[in-house]
Amino acid sequence: MNLLLKSATIIDNSSPFHFQKKDILIENGIISKIANSINVDTSIKEVQFDNLHISQGWFDTSVCFGEPGFEERETIENGLKTAAKSGFTAVAVNPNTYPVADNKSAIEFIKNKANGFATSLYPIGNLTKGSESKDIAELFDMQNSGAIAFGDYNKPVSNANLLKISLLYAQNFDGLILSFPQDDTIASKGLVNEEENSTKLGLKGIPAMAEELQIIRDLFILEYTGGKLHIPTISTEKSTKLIKDAKKKGLNVTCSVAVHHLILTDDELTKFDSNTKVLPPLRTLKDTKALIKGLNEGVIDIITSDHNPIDIEHKKVEYENAKFGTIGLESLFGALNKVIKTETLIKCLTVNPRNRFNVENFSIKEGEKANLTLFNPDFEYEFTVANVLSTSKNSVFLNKKLNGKVYGIIANNKVVL
Repeated sequence: MNLLLKSATIIDNSSPFHFQKKDILIENGIISKIANSINVDTSIKEVQFDNLHISQGWFDTSVCFGEPGFEERETIENGLKTAAKSGFTAVAVNPNTYPVADNKSAIEFIKNKANGFATSLYPIGNLTKGSESKDIAELFDMQNSGAIAFGDYNKPVSNANLLKISLLYAQNFDGLILSFPQDDTIASKGLVNEEENSTKLGLKGIPAMAEELQIIRDLFILEYTGGKLHIPTISTEKSTKLIKDAKKKGLNVTCSVAVHHLILTDDELTKFDSNTKVLPPLRTLKDTKALIKGLNEGVIDIITSDHNPIDIEHKKVEYENAKFGTIGLESLFGALNKVIKTETLIKCLTVNPRNRFNVENFSIKEGEKANLTLFNPDFEYEFTVANVLSTSKNSVFLNKKLNGKVYGIIANNKVVL
């Protein structure tokens, strides 16, 4: 794969060309030359786009593809094609499949299905057998087969002793433990954020306390055991403060936030649109502002789409019966681009997640592998079903104004534009 990127503004703190507009020559998947102007013969394809910007390839740490078991929601093949066209050169795939990915064979199946694509797939293995929070799964074997972390997607570790043992055991092989922040005894059968809107609409609420109590418990256990803990998709002001205080203590903890929790609030619930039914639920404006502040201060490390395709039979139903989840790969950049500084956004999609999940980094320098995302940060449009590439169409951002266009990726010696 040989091509020349013309007049590309480079966004990469680790590159000597950060915030500079350059021509970039890529030969056999390697960045061979970066200069103000590069001339090549006709055998090398030239790529030019309006207001072209490039960064290291984006990495999404929380993505669901239905396969195996729920192919009607999404397949690995179409999921990876969607990720590539949405700007992601790597995705970490959650183990909420059927059967669940709680053993080395399941991890190897997912890895093998993902061979040969521009976007790399990294499986997350279940922390517990059957995702039932009773017994620890085969963590070491799964890591040897390619799992990069261990957690039960959108299911809390209800057994505190099991989390304690997991954090102790995983230190033997530097494993990363994920713990979903929700106390189910508090959340119970809640559907949305417990606040003024839930009362007005007559919808059962999930208190912010359900998230915060679980985080307090997990941080207390982490302080006792040591190890590496990642708390995915926090959503409240107090959660941000709890993690900030834990980091000040020196605990090895990181956290992520889903794009919809940075943009939308529970004011979206008034139309009873089941696409707004997500977990954790959409919170208040005060929480959204606190999460953005946490990102800017470096308290929150990672931004994720929390991409979760749900088929129409399980989404376009009464609010109470609808499954939790929204797709988000296609809309992530456009939704966040004007809310968060581009440099901060890119950092939370590249260096931070790659370092935490121990995935290879790629700097934009001569002699490095070309692992790039191409985008335009100044492009306004309305996000409609026509923009959805996923098999399932359950996007919480449908018919909303977004700003930012992804042109594609260059990765694994492949080009998707």
